[in-house]
Amino acid sequence: MQEKSFQEYYPDDLSHCYGCGRLNDHGHHIRSYWDGDESVALFTPEPFHIAIPGFVYGGLIASLIDCHSTGTASAAAYRRAGREMGTEPALRFVTASLQVDYLQPTPLGVELAIRGKVEEISDRKVIVTSTVSAGGAVCAKGRVVAVKMPANMEPA
Repeated sequence: MQEKSFQEYYPDDLSHCYGCGRLNDHGHHIRSYWDGDESVALFTPEPFHIAIPGFVYGGLIASLIDCHSTGTASAAAYRRAGREMGTEPALRFVTASLQVDYLQPTPLGVELAIRGKVEEISDRKVIVTSTVSAGGAVCAKGRVVAVKMPANMEPA
């Protein structure tokens, strides 16, 4: 894996996301990396990420898929453009659509692996499918349509 995660290349003014922002002290700090043509992130839920005893809250699973997929979209856009991550102008993507299918309960207290694949890519849109696994068993899968961040969301 590369030394820095996709999210560590985001400029400071775009690093406050609850799911992946390195400057959000209360966030999840999701960190995604390339693993060949797939992206991967590892995350261990805390005891407060509980749904019912022993299992992870589904909203966390959706958040992991969402932020991992938009990070993957950004990294894929840099790859497609032949640019190094972190070069300006920043290539940032936001979620236009998030679909999550919960396949089985996700156990609490186990490291989760989030793996993403780019299904489609263009200048303005990237579609990423991701899975969340615990102990090798796929617990959830998702599909994110990520679009290039609109100008009205960019910091002034």
